[in-house]
Amino acid sequence: MLPVMVWTVLLILSALGLLVAVLMPRRGLMAWSRRFREARRRALAEDALKHLHNAEWAGRPATVEELAGALGLSHDAAVRLVMRMQEAGWIQSAVPRLHLTPAGERIALQIIRAHRLWEQYLVHEARMPLPSVHAAAHRLEHYSSPETLDALEAAMGHPMVDPHGDPIPTARGEMASPAGRPITEWPLNTLARVVHLEDEPAAVFAQLVAAGLSPGQLLRVIAADERRLVLSDGQDTITLAPVVAANIFVDAAPEELAAARLRRLTDLASGEQAVVRAIEPALQGFTRRRLLDLGLTPGAVITRETTGLFGDPVAYRVRGSLIALRREQARHVIIGEPLAKEAA
Repeated sequence: MLPVMVWTVLLILSALGLLVAVLMPRRGLMAWSRRFREARRRALAEDALKHLHNAEWAGRPATVEELAGALGLSHDAAVRLVMRMQEAGWIQSAVPRLHLTPAGERIALQIIRAHRLWEQYLVHEARMPLPSVHAAAHRLEHYSSPETLDALEAAMGHPMVDPHGDPIPTARGEMASPAGRPITEWPLNTLARVVHLEDEPAAVFAQLVAAGLSPGQLLRVIAADERRLVLSDGQDTITLAPVVAANIFVDAAPEELAAARLRRLTDLASGEQAVVRAIEPALQGFTRRRLLDLGLTPGAVITRETTGLFGDPVAYRVRGSLIALRREQARHVIIGEPLAKEAA
């Protein structure tokens, strides 16, 4: 049992807290609770606007029932949410479908921009695993000012797409149409660039990530039938069921790479030299900037020198400097055919 003195102190603190809440409504517990509820309502409305925009973008019908299922709300709660958004001038209803107004579309694009910029940052700068970034970006998107997003975008070099390959809206609310077509429709032995990985359903997306696939990656379809697609990045092969591979969208690889056999820096034997042709677009963020800072720019001659004790990292000489690269970094460097000794 607590001593009387402790009980007295607790009662005094409770009384003081109540007094602060009454006399200082902007800083007290009641004000905090009110701000918390308002923030939750705003975040829910923003989630609804984002969902409606994605539905319209995909050409899917958006109804109150569909919105309730997507947000995990009861039918009555979804109706109340729709009514609040109608009063705010963000949506209009043409029973049974819901449509965004221009004002609602502007807010939806702001939230989508925030979400995709944060996903890009978390993957390529914070190096968070791709399957984990969606939930983190979802929390951050509701609390990011336009100034914060502008600074984030500039720091990352104004990326055009997020880690899934989805276009990032501009600050003016402009968004490009998704590019590419399913790799199941791509011709055999023609180099392609991955432009998008569909993240729904989640189980299929997890399988694509586990296979090491990412937007910007260069691939060829080397075999295909009703049961499987076999993909090659020039070193490794990936075998997928067609229903899974259909979630990979590709377009034509850059012209300077499309005609040549795809060679990577990891193909270079000890003592061989080659010319750097490009850094694979799949490599972004800090690691890409580091490789460029080390001199791995198109036209640079690079020589494989020595291998580490356990085979990784490997030492390379480029622009007069000796650098060490791990296999995971070197495999993103595209090179030409090895140079003849006398030509090196």
